[in-house]
Amino acid sequence: MPSSPAPHVERPCRPSSMACGLHPASPPGPGNSFRFAPRPPGPAAALLAMLALALLVPSPSSHAQAWPSRPLRVVVNFGAGGSTDVIARAMAAPLAESLGQPVVVENRVGAGGNLGLELVARSQPDGYTLLHSSDGALLINPFLYAMQVDVDRDLAPVAPTGRSALFLIARNGLPVKNVAELVALARANPGKLNYGSAGVGTLQHIATEMFARETKIDVVHVPFKGSQQVLADMLGGRIDFTFDLGAAIEQIRGEKVRLLAVPTGTRSPIFPAAPTLIEAGTPMSIEWLSGIYVPAATPREIVARLNREIARVMQTPEARATLATTAAEPAAAQSPEAFAASQRKARARFGAIVKEAGIRLN
Repeated sequence: MPSSPAPHVERPCRPSSMACGLHPASPPGPGNSFRFAPRPPGPAAALLAMLALALLVPSPSSHAQAWPSRPLRVVVNFGAGGSTDVIARAMAAPLAESLGQPVVVENRVGAGGNLGLELVARSQPDGYTLLHSSDGALLINPFLYAMQVDVDRDLAPVAPTGRSALFLIARNGLPVKNVAELVALARANPGKLNYGSAGVGTLQHIATEMFARETKIDVVHVPFKGSQQVLADMLGGRIDFTFDLGAAIEQIRGEKVRLLAVPTGTRSPIFPAAPTLIEAGTPMSIEWLSGIYVPAATPREIVARLNREIARVMQTPEARATLATTAAEPAAAQSPEAFAASQRKARARFGAIVKEAGIRLN
């Protein structure tokens, strides 16, 4: 007797699937059976599917939440051993410990600080490439160089790191003991006294132009290629005075040059006996400031995190001790927004001085 054909049974979907249902493929009868077939998802199933997809697609802030997942690079746009470099390295180790990732300091020198600045401005805005620069490169260079980037548009200020007073010093052979006597001597000998700077458009140059305008004196600018060369010629009796950035600290202590004043709002903790320029009768205040910057499109969450961490690590005793070796101290903490606003204000101020003094690169 021939056997009846085996019933056709399709592989069922898993009973746990919400998209399964029991549907007759054909009317029940001999040789037929029920089979499981997919059922179009209902509203609840569609909602769950959308939620699952949303969990798989990263939100705009998920990258910031995962940051940092690899080493950070801090580009210093001035040479190794200078104040900008020393402050960056003082910050790097504690910042690395705080973030849980290495922080590598890299010097990219050239074009008055523009080389490193422009490199960072054109980098990916992912929080892994930072610029540590003194503010002169961002406040003065835009008025002197044909820069490849717009510092106000292409870089975002994150946090100030260090601040340092300039020191108004004069050679020992110059017959002056204070600011008033320097001004009187310069007025009596217009165009006869000279001053040195680390180069055209540097902070020393701008500071002396501001001083000359406030005191109405006519003095001759002698640009060098660094502060150490200025100091060497002052010790040799060839430079009358300068605004020193800290290169002459030991010479001031050894009385090889004469400290007349500091151009900041408060006296220097290193030389508290020296008056400020305001106390000496010249209404002028200027100071050297360094800070961290990132490409402008860097996520705000990353900028805020960096701001908090930098403000904290710069106040550690270790950082303070290192900065003191270059006559610097930690800058007061500022939010990214406040730091950016102060930079814009200072840029306008320095730009006006550059234009009024007719300062140009050769």
